[in-house]
Amino acid sequence: MISLDADLIEILLLSMKVNLISLFLACMIGLPAGSALAVLRFPTRKIIIAISNALMSLPPVVVGLIVYLYLSRNGPLGWLELLYTPTAMIIAQVILVTPIVISLSCQIIEDLQEDYKEYFSSLVIPHKKAIFAYIFDARYSLVTVVLAGFGRAISEVGAVIIVGGNIDHLTRVMTTSISLETSKGNLPLALALGVILLVISLSVNFTAAFFKNSAKRKAYV
Repeated sequence: MISLDADLIEILLLSMKVNLISLFLACMIGLPAGSALAVLRFPTRKIIIAISNALMSLPPVVVGLIVYLYLSRNGPLGWLELLYTPTAMIIAQVILVTPIVISLSCQIIEDLQEDYKEYFSSLVIPHKKAIFAYIFDARYSLVTVVLAGFGRAISEVGAVIIVGGNIDHLTRVMTTSISLETSKGNLPLALALGVILLVISLSVNFTAAFFKNSAKRKAYV
């Protein structure tokens, strides 16, 4: 780490690229979807929420297998030639992170709606505007949702190694590199990556706690 090893920097940058893109796409899907589930009322709403909650514990290797089958040469999306690329890893992580963002944001917005429901109804506020208003008002709490999704993405190994292949200089990220370098006996690089991953995870947890406390202080005021 002190010498800024080229392999370590390359792995770190690719990991952050894949994780941040995955998180961005998952939030673009999950935050509006979770807010809509909290605000709108339709016949299959409770079923969709239950499915989303169940998918939060979806085994990563199962996701990796499904994505692999779709992107393999004989799969329906094989013509895209995305297997064993960072794009395939991003797709797998989006599938894993999106249910977390949907479920947690739905719970937060649903609790917030109790305070504003009658007020918005009296002003005849459209559901679309209400959803954006809820997201803005709950922004501090939703940051913790985003950080939870990032924590899931950055610690993922099962799905990304299946669809990415852990190819050197192409799809090798921190978690897969730690597994590989440990098996090879290259402990210095494995330990360096482990320390970086641990620091990132602790930073995410401290940041989530900070925003959670900020949200509580805001609610109290």
